[in-house]
Amino acid sequence: MTSGKDNEYFTRHTNDKDGKSSESGKQFYMPDQDSIASELQEDQFAKETLERYTGCSVSDFGSNLMLTNFPAYVEFFAKEYDVEVKRGSMFTVAHSKELDISILDFRIGSPAAALVVDLCSFLPIRAAIFLGMCGGLRRRYKVGEYLMPVAAIRGEGTSDFYFPPKLPSLANFLMQKAVSEVLESEGDTYHVGICYTTNMRFWEFNKDFIEELKATKAQAIEMECATLFTASYKRKFTLGALLLISDLPLEHTGRKTKESSKFVFESYMSEHIEKGKKVLLKAREMQAKKVKGAYHRNQSLFKRPRS
Repeated sequence: MTSGKDNEYFTRHTNDKDGKSSESGKQFYMPDQDSIASELQEDQFAKETLERYTGCSVSDFGSNLMLTNFPAYVEFFAKEYDVEVKRGSMFTVAHSKELDISILDFRIGSPAAALVVDLCSFLPIRAAIFLGMCGGLRRRYKVGEYLMPVAAIRGEGTSDFYFPPKLPSLANFLMQKAVSEVLESEGDTYHVGICYTTNMRFWEFNKDFIEELKATKAQAIEMECATLFTASYKRKFTLGALLLISDLPLEHTGRKTKESSKFVFESYMSEHIEKGKKVLLKAREMQAKKVKGAYHRNQSLFKRPRS
């Protein structure tokens, strides 16, 4: 049994060349039993983790949130609204107090998508929209058009952590209604359907996977929606998605390249972000009118937009 003083530090031992134990002289902090007993509560742990990952205080976040996979989106938003970009150990963020909107780049893939929902669900965020890109799986689709996913096929595996595989992955109704109203009002060409979420980024040359993908009749392929929708349903976090068709991967000449990717960002990024902002403002308006679809916990967070 060690004393409290003994618990405060311990000395690392190493083996010398004769195999005997010797002290390295270096001391390391080891918390005492009282410190270990005072474990963080889940909400405090989530908020502190989010602060480490974003490099900012959770109090900086607006009541509406844009999620994206691209730091360029955050940088554009920050320049457009004259705010600072914050970078933590994992995420990049910017906050507009004027709009009461934050934008966060959580990088790529379903594990990161799950993590960002788990963390942000502990904040007083009323609505969130995912601004991602997808590969269009129909010949009539064109790069630059939008896809509004109403559901996602859970091909990534991460969503199984939240619910059994048989449970469908659905976007939040209120958010997708807000998306469709914005797109309709502006006369945008968009498609409505199901996306296939995969964890395999380099699949374009995998013939077996392509045949499986075609058999699902999905309209698009991407890497986050199923996880975002399932995690947000579990966490009661009001979240939808507006996807930009960035490539047509089933067409031989439609695969994304370095040059085509640059073209997509230069041509469509600003409009995509503007659409996301309008969707959040529309959702805010709908929540104020008690339109059905948002979770009650998010409705109760409603406050009038900042002037």
